[in-house]
Amino acid sequence: MFDQADPEQARRAQAAFDRIMEVGLELGGTITGEHGIGVLKRDWLRREIGPVGIAVHRAIKAALDPHGILNPGKVVASTVP
Repeated sequence: MFDQADPEQARRAQAAFDRIMEVGLELGGTITGEHGIGVLKRDWLRREIGPVGIAVHRAIKAALDPHGILNPGKVVASTVP
């Protein structure tokens, strides 16, 4: 919990979150245990699954949602190529 209106608290909270994600991956874990990746964790997705994993996600998304109407502009579409 932190005050998002306070830039220093927001910076520190983001730094702590990033360190937690980093340690999890360093220990061979995953960044998630839920049914999907939220917006907060999307920048960590590439680090975990790499470019091949991103390509697989995009291919599955395209096959199941060819018109891009399911959760548009979210994680897979917005992940940097």
